[in-house]
Amino acid sequence: MTDIDLPPAWRETPVLAGRHVSLVPLEAAHLDGLRKARDHAGLDGLWFTNTPSVESMPSYLAAALQARDEGKVLPFAVLDAHGDVVGTTRFYGLEPSVPRISIGYTWYAPRVQRTGANTEAKLLLLGHAFETLGCICVNLETSTLNARSRAAIERLGAKQDGILRHHKRHADGSPRDTVMYSIIDGEWPEVKHNLQTKLQQHGNAPA
Repeated sequence: MTDIDLPPAWRETPVLAGRHVSLVPLEAAHLDGLRKARDHAGLDGLWFTNTPSVESMPSYLAAALQARDEGKVLPFAVLDAHGDVVGTTRFYGLEPSVPRISIGYTWYAPRVQRTGANTEAKLLLLGHAFETLGCICVNLETSTLNARSRAAIERLGAKQDGILRHHKRHADGSPRDTVMYSIIDGEWPEVKHNLQTKLQQHGNAPA
């Protein structure tokens, strides 16, 4: 499906604003901010993740914007409460005929990990998917080796659908077995309440 075929609400990356973070359409102007967010040792050493390096950030950003222009993804820059870039995420796997969408390609600067940032970002993304786009299913996936990512997805309330063996490749070229998760529309109210409760536990101060 091309961008021309997509319904209007599926063509443009929305602005999703919260207290801790805001998700804004990813643009070329975010390059320096993404480089600064990535320039930390805390994001190195996990060979099975696909977080771009500082050096590869221009090509990473260009590829994301090209995929956006082709109607394949809706990419976001994640900004903290001060307006600084702290990471990126995106909608992909756009299937408005179902309707269904996937959330992924997510990474954050270490300083906002384990704060309210990711919780609120997921709340905003899932809210848009279910309440604006009318999705009946949202998918999330990760490598079987990425225990931290798997735990984070499961804390959202997503259910594991299965494992696709040799589904993709890791950044180093090795075969990746992918764990597939989903949240369906009937589960969204409980998931939403769970995320709102977790966000309150982070307090009222912006992350």
